Amino acid sequence: MNYRIFGKTGKKVSVLGFGCMRLPVLDKDNGKVDMAEISRMFHYAIDQGVNYFDTAYTYHEGNGEEAVAKALEGHRSKVYVATKLPVWNVQKHEDMESLLDEQLRRLKTDVIDFYLVHALNRTYWKKLVDLDLLEFLYRIKKKGKVQHLGFSFHDDYEQFVTIMDSFPWEFCQIQYNYLDENYQAGTQGLKYAHQKGLGIAIMEPLRGGTLVNKLLPEVQKLIDKVSGLNPAELALKWIWNHPEIAVVLSGMTEMANVVDNIRYSQDSEKPLLPEERKLISQIQQLYRQKAKVDCTACKYCMPCPSGVDIPQCFEYYNQAMMFEDVKRARFWYNRIGKASNCTECGNCEEYCPQNIKIIDTLKEVRELLETEDEAESPAAENRS
Repeated sequence: MNYRIFGKTGKKVSVLGFGCMRLPVLDKDNGKVDMAEISRMFHYAIDQGVNYFDTAYTYHEGNGEEAVAKALEGHRSKVYVATKLPVWNVQKHEDMESLLDEQLRRLKTDVIDFYLVHALNRTYWKKLVDLDLLEFLYRIKKKGKVQHLGFSFHDDYEQFVTIMDSFPWEFCQIQYNYLDENYQAGTQGLKYAHQKGLGIAIMEPLRGGTLVNKLLPEVQKLIDKVSGLNPAELALKWIWNHPEIAVVLSGMTEMANVVDNIRYSQDSEKPLLPEERKLISQIQQLYRQKAKVDCTACKYCMPCPSGVDIPQCFEYYNQAMMFEDVKRARFWYNRIGKASNCTECGNCEEYCPQNIKIIDTLKEVRELLETEDEAESPAAENRS
């Protein structure tokens, strides 16, 4: 196993982290974890050098943290455990520490190695700051309940910078893969976090399986023809070729996933070959050709007087079309200023350097992505 320093935490973490959001279950019941298989997978991973395990309060219908603790019995001193404050459960300041205390009990520990504020976006950030989140974070660090503090993130780059600059974070967790270079925090956020000395953990390296099981047929043919790597290996190798990244989290459901990913990690320090870089560029181009809106997210159209988040509306519209996954796009779309808020004032179109017919395109967005009831979270998200 290869290791990298996790930013200013100074900890040496395995380049492959065990994401505990998709553990094996019994009877197809997400809350009924298969402890025998989980223990077998964990122990194999630890024997092969994996030392970073990432869970959260909500995983496996609230049973994930206890499952992790049980499976790590007898091995706890060999690994680091990360878990997350469930921001949607926080209604008052006192809830933060009571939730942390519950997590300490679930994990059967006195101190959590890596503690994240979960799934931050502008809405949750404002809510938590108003509830004095920062005082809570300083306090639990001083008390020794947590060793290192970080956050996971789901919003745009500007909000990422706002959060980054508001607290002396030690690490962060962002979504990143070769099709999401400019999505959410993106490459800009990756570089900014690294510049500030943060350890960087990556989630969704395979985009919820999209880069393995749901590839466009023409992309799969291209990989088969050009590369000696399979799609998962290619995607992981691309991420590991970013020296800013310390640990890549993979949500592993079967022992075969663990065996394969550990094997791929052995080449984490090898650079991408020129033909592999060209292949990824060709794949990116194939997906971009399926995008519906040529929006560069310059934000000259913003702010919208009616509260429409125009660039994000177009981003999720493009995501739905590129990956043929409306459900996933709709899940995130339902958390922003929607296209249906548009009053057709036309201010945005006057300033768009791409000359996009914004009003008409927002109607397309509304038709595809809006429903009467908020979409259920797809399994691939599960509060990542």
